[in-house]
Amino acid sequence: MGLMFRKRKKYGPIILNFTENGFSSWSIKIGRWSWNSKARAHRVDLPGPLSWKQDKTRS
Repeated sequence: MGLMFRKRKKYGPIILNFTENGFSSWSIKIGRWSWNSKARAHRVDLPGPLSWKQDKTRS
């Protein structure tokens, strides 16, 4: 398995994700809730190692 380049830039609640090919996706995180543009999914962090995810393509 080769090495992969990944970089994240954070500007307040907005996170920009980059790979070796350039811009990949953006995310927004407010408190325990987050949304990712590539996965188009909502996620809520729950106590401990748990989280809840709603995939928008299936609803």
